[in-house]
Amino acid sequence: MWWLRKNHWQSLATNLQMLVLDVDGVMTDGGIILLGNTEQMKRFNSQDGLGIKMARTSGLKVAIITGRKSEVVERRAKELKIDDVYQGYDDKTLAFTSLLQEHNIQASQVAYIGDDLPDVPVMKQVGIPVAVRNARLEVKRYAAYVTRASGGNGGIREAVEWLLELQGKKDSIINSLIGEN
Repeated sequence: MWWLRKNHWQSLATNLQMLVLDVDGVMTDGGIILLGNTEQMKRFNSQDGLGIKMARTSGLKVAIITGRKSEVVERRAKELKIDDVYQGYDDKTLAFTSLLQEHNIQASQVAYIGDDLPDVPVMKQVGIPVAVRNARLEVKRYAAYVTRASGGNGGIREAVEWLLELQGKKDSIINSLIGEN
């Protein structure tokens, strides 16, 4: 039976067009340090950053949908060349619907990585929902894959490598990054 599930996810992965990420608890460990009036500090993982680069190299568009607003997220998105950043969306389905329309893609062509309850409505719509290790149990129930690594600690990288493996692209992407044919 295992191979039936794997074949199902492989067929969905071949049609992926986009990877959508939550921020707090996925791109970060979920901790938020507030400084002064509006300043925030967030810790991002460099291996997750390379995972995002790997996703883009494979041809996937990458987007962010988050409930909070932060200049730090804008800066990190710019560093990672993520053009679609939706901040301040308590109802993430509104941002998700806009994203699908803007790029003229179907929900089934999207993988989404989440960790908490506001992510579930989008996870229920996408082709491949993923939860990071530190996700709430209620979120993991909707995931096709739960990472062994936590959010902010390599969870994105692991999920991207899993998606690339399903697509049959992982080895070629890694080889291109390390300069081998």
